[in-house]
Amino acid sequence: VQLVESGGGLVQAGGSLRLSCVASGRTFSKYAMGWFRQGPGKEREFVAAISWSGGNTYYADSVKERFTISRDNAKNTVYLQMNSLKPEDTAVYYCARKRNIYSNTELLLQYEYDYWGQGTQVTVSS
Repeated sequence: VQLVESGGGLVQAGGSLRLSCVASGRTFSKYAMGWFRQGPGKEREFVAAISWSGGNTYYADSVKERFTISRDNAKNTVYLQMNSLKPEDTAVYYCARKRNIYSNTELLLQYEYDYWGQGTQVTVSS
């Protein structure tokens, strides 16, 4: 399985970006997906997750009401729409696939994900 993120870049505070993550393979629709980020000098942290069906979403408190995760199973793609960006959102953003098929538990935990993308840089200027 390969995960390829795109859509990062440089944006001013208050701006928006949409990240995409395309997965290889034919089983994408059977797995929950997550977005994580690692800011400069910080540990990687949970940002958002979406259930395998897309019916449930989960967010870190720091991004609630600003970020929206979604998925298009026909396109093997998960998205992260980021609005009202802040300088503290500056980080490398990673998408990841949940470890077990049809599992929507423990989505906030990094060790529950077995495949990771290479990351895409998001820089928010003040």
